[in-house]
Amino acid sequence: MTRRYTYYMDHSHHNHKEATTHNGTKDFLRRFWIVTFLLIPLLLLSEKALSLLGITDFSSRKYFQFAIATTIFYFSLVFFQHAKHEIKMKSFGMMTLVSVAVGSGYLFSAFSTFIPAFKGVEFYLEISSLIWILLFGHYLEAKSSSAAGNALQEVAKLLPKQAHLLVSGGVFEKDIIELKKDDVVLVKPGEKVPADGVIIKGTANMDESLISGESAPVEKRNGNMVVAGSICLDGSLEIKLERVGESSTIGQIQKLIGEAQLTKPKVQRVADKAAGILTFTALTVSLLTVLIWSLVLGESLTFSLTLAITVLVIACPHALGLAIPTVSTIATSLAVKNGVFLKDLGKLEVVKDIDWVVFDKTGTLTKGEFGVTDVINISLRDEDEVLQLVASLEQLSSHIIATAIVKSSKSKKLDSLEVSEFKNIAGKGISGKIKGKTFIIGNQRFMEDSNVFGEESSSKAQHLTSEGKTTIFLADKSQILGILGLSDSIKEESQVAVEKLHKQGIKVAMLTGDNQKVAQSVAGKLGIDDFFAEVLPEDKYKHIKKLQEQGNKVMMVGDGVNDAPALTQADVGVAIGAGTDVAVESGDIVLTRNNPEDISRLVSLGKKVYRKMVENLIWATGYNIVAIPAAAGVFATWGFFLRPEIGAILMSLSSVIVVINAVQLKRAKL
Repeated sequence: MTRRYTYYMDHSHHNHKEATTHNGTKDFLRRFWIVTFLLIPLLLLSEKALSLLGITDFSSRKYFQFAIATTIFYFSLVFFQHAKHEIKMKSFGMMTLVSVAVGSGYLFSAFSTFIPAFKGVEFYLEISSLIWILLFGHYLEAKSSSAAGNALQEVAKLLPKQAHLLVSGGVFEKDIIELKKDDVVLVKPGEKVPADGVIIKGTANMDESLISGESAPVEKRNGNMVVAGSICLDGSLEIKLERVGESSTIGQIQKLIGEAQLTKPKVQRVADKAAGILTFTALTVSLLTVLIWSLVLGESLTFSLTLAITVLVIACPHALGLAIPTVSTIATSLAVKNGVFLKDLGKLEVVKDIDWVVFDKTGTLTKGEFGVTDVINISLRDEDEVLQLVASLEQLSSHIIATAIVKSSKSKKLDSLEVSEFKNIAGKGISGKIKGKTFIIGNQRFMEDSNVFGEESSSKAQHLTSEGKTTIFLADKSQILGILGLSDSIKEESQVAVEKLHKQGIKVAMLTGDNQKVAQSVAGKLGIDDFFAEVLPEDKYKHIKKLQEQGNKVMMVGDGVNDAPALTQADVGVAIGAGTDVAVESGDIVLTRNNPEDISRLVSLGKKVYRKMVENLIWATGYNIVAIPAAAGVFATWGFFLRPEIGAILMSLSSVIVVINAVQLKRAKL
C-alpha cells in the first residue's frame, strides 16, 4: 500500500492531491482536539478515576461512557472511509487494520454494555485513546507530507499572482493564467518575471537563484532571455513573452515534479509488499489468538478478544506505510532546492551504486567557448603588455579568435590602444601601427614568411601545440615579442568535481569529438581515469555500453542535446546545465546549473536517501516482528501482556520515530 492511497482519494490529479493534503492536515487536527476534549469526561468516568476521587460506582456509568465513546467513534469514521478505498483498490493496508481494530473494540464494548450474555470488560477508554493517538499520528504524517513534499506548491510560489500587461492604451493588471505568447509585460524593481520571455527594453540585475541555484545576480539587457520566477533586482524591464503557462520553465518544472511523484523507488515496492503481508499476518494472528486462548488455553472470550484487538492495534503498518514516502518527499524537496530535478525517483537507488561517471567534454567539463589560456612574454615588459597590444589590434577583426582575445583583455581591465594602418592578411593574420610602431599578429606560417620566427619561440609554441592549443604570435619587424595560447578553457569546478568523485570511489571518464591531443591535455589536467577522443555524437553510446559490458554501473553526464543516445544508454542519464529547458526528454535527472560539482552532490544525495529508506524499513518491520507476538500473549509465561492502549502508544511512537528520522534528511549537507 502506498501512502498515496491512504490520504488522497484521487492521486491522478496533483492539484487535488495538494488540496487534500492541506485539508487532511487541518481535518485530522480538528478531530484530534475534539476527541481530546471528550476524553476528559470519559477518563473521569473510569472505575480507577472514580475510586481515586472517592466516588461510589453507579449503574448508569457505563451508559454515559457508551455515549461519549460513540461520539469519539464518530470522529474515527475517517479511517473507515479510507479503508473502503483500500478494499476497493484491493490494496489492503493500514486503514483496513485500523478500522478492524477500532471497530471490533468499540462493538465488543457496546455488546458488553447492552447484552447481559456478553457481559465482560468495556474498553471504551482504551479504544478512544487509540483513536486519539491515531488522529494525532495522522495529523503529524499529513503535516510532514505537506511540509516535506509539496515541491509543486513551492514551485508555484515562485510566480507572481498578477502581471503588468502593456498595451497601446497603457498598463493593465492581468492574472498570469490569462497571459499569452507575444504579450508584452512590465516588470518593476523587486518584482518576479511572470513567464519566460525576451527583454525588449531596459537593463537590470536578475536574481535567478530560485531556478538555477546560482546566488550571484545576473545582468540582463536588451535581447536577453529571462526566466519565469526570476526576480528583477533593479531597473524596469519590458519583456515580450515567449513561453507561458505549462510551456514556461516553471510549468516544465511542475510537470517534472508531478511525473516524479508518480514514480516509486524499488524500496517502496518492498514496503508496499511488506504492508500487505503484515495486514494479512495481523488478521491471521488475531484470529488464532482468540481461538488458542479461548478454546485451547481455556481463558474467557473477553480476555481472548482483548489480546486479539491488541494484536490488530499493534500491527497497523503505520510506520511501514510512512517509511519510504516521507523520505521520498523530502528527497524531492531537497533535490529541487539544490537545482536537481529527479524525473524518476527509482534512479536515486542506482545513483548510490555508480562505478563510472562519463562526462561529455565541451560545455560540461569545459566552458564550451574559446578563451585565452596562456600569455607568454618574450621581448616585452610583461604578459599584460603582450595581451594589450594583441587585443588592441584584434578588436578591429571579427574572427572568433579575435573575439576571445578582446574578451580576455577586457576581463583584465586593460585599456585599448589606438591603431592606425590596420590590414587583414587573409589566412595568415593582421598588421597595424600602435604609437608609430608596426606590429604583426598571426600564425606560425605568417611569422616564418616575415622572417621573425626563431628557436625560442619555436620550442615555446611547440609546448602549447602539444596540449592541443591554438597559438597566436605577436611580432614587430625584427622579432617575436609574445605568444598567446587559446583553447576551450576548463571550468574551475571540473577539477573539484573529479577529485570529489574519486573520494567517493567513483572512476571518471571523458567523451569528446576533439582530437587526441586536446583530449589528452584536458584529461591529464583533471586527473581523469580514461578518455575517448574523436567520437561522433551518435557513437557516444557505444563507449557507455562497453563500460557496462565490463560489469560497471555507468552515469552519463551531458548537455542533453547531442548526448541523447548516450544518456538513454547509461544506467543513469544526467542532463547538466539544462538552464531554462529543464524538461529535456533524455536523461533521468536534470541539473539546472552548469556545474559538474553537482554530480558528486547527486551521488551524496542518492546514498543519504537510500540509507534513510533502509533505516526506516528496518525500524518499521523490526518493531512489528517483536510487537505482534507480544500482543498475542506469546510472552505470557513471564507475565507480560500488552494492553490495547499501550499497543496504541507504541504503534504511534514507531510512526513518529520514522517521520523524525526522515525529517533529519532536510538538514543533510550535499
